[in-house]
Amino acid sequence: MSPKELTRRQFIKKTAVASGAAILASSTSGMSGTSPSASDLVPLGGTGLKIPRIGFGTGTMGGTVQRKLSTKEFNYLMHYAFEKGIRYIDTAENYQTHSWVHDAIKGLAREKLFILTKMPRIPDNPAETLDRYRKELGVEYLDTVLVHAVGTPNWDEERKKVLDALSLAKSQGIIRSHGVSCHSLTALRTAAQLDWVDVNLVRINPQGVIMDILNPGRGKSSDESSIPDVVEQLKIMRANKHGIIGMKIFGENGFQSFEDREKSMNYAWQSGLVDAMTIGFKTREEIDETIMLANRALSG
Repeated sequence: MSPKELTRRQFIKKTAVASGAAILASSTSGMSGTSPSASDLVPLGGTGLKIPRIGFGTGTMGGTVQRKLSTKEFNYLMHYAFEKGIRYIDTAENYQTHSWVHDAIKGLAREKLFILTKMPRIPDNPAETLDRYRKELGVEYLDTVLVHAVGTPNWDEERKKVLDALSLAKSQGIIRSHGVSCHSLTALRTAAQLDWVDVNLVRINPQGVIMDILNPGRGKSSDESSIPDVVEQLKIMRANKHGIIGMKIFGENGFQSFEDREKSMNYAWQSGLVDAMTIGFKTREEIDETIMLANRALSG
């Protein structure tokens, strides 16, 4: 490694550490007896990081919902969410929204953002892929990078090349944590037990919609009977001090009734199963309602 490269990586690591300290210092959750709220920064499992409770998801229906917005609309929504305290951004290579996020976060304080992205499949050179992600997003470091959409019980062995690269990147300060998003119950069981996992992105709602099941894609779909198996794994993750982020809280925009959305928000927060959640926003009204529902659930 050249002295120039070493200096560059040391700078990145110092920047990440300093930013983490800034995020920790800015947390107001639980201070002066204030009630918990959607805008709080909260511990992300045992990672030592803090994350906003609510995340701006950019991958609804694979990102098509967000990409249908105009650039102006998307940028406005991102800034509106930021002002409301929604400062965790969830993106992925598959969503094709890296460049959208890049433009939207211009002018926003990087140290106040928590940016999570995801790496699909097994790139030829995961380190180069991470460098590309950072360039696409316009950032020096990434708060979390997940191995994306795994479905087999031995996904950690199959993607060892990626796991090793993410571990190295974490040691260099290029990323601050790593983890996984699962698309089957068998993969979720592995994730819950694996020491390598810092952060789990897990599908959870009390209606049992689009959740992890055995043998998905064989004419099966999840329902309320799927919930206990997922909850069991969430409890194991908790015991292993993993960070847990909930997704599909609103069934990927499938919950058309206010009552269903309220039921799911109450369940997510009052069960204590998640640290944070990502919601795929497309309107200001959705942001406002989500904050209202979260505040109501947290105060309950």
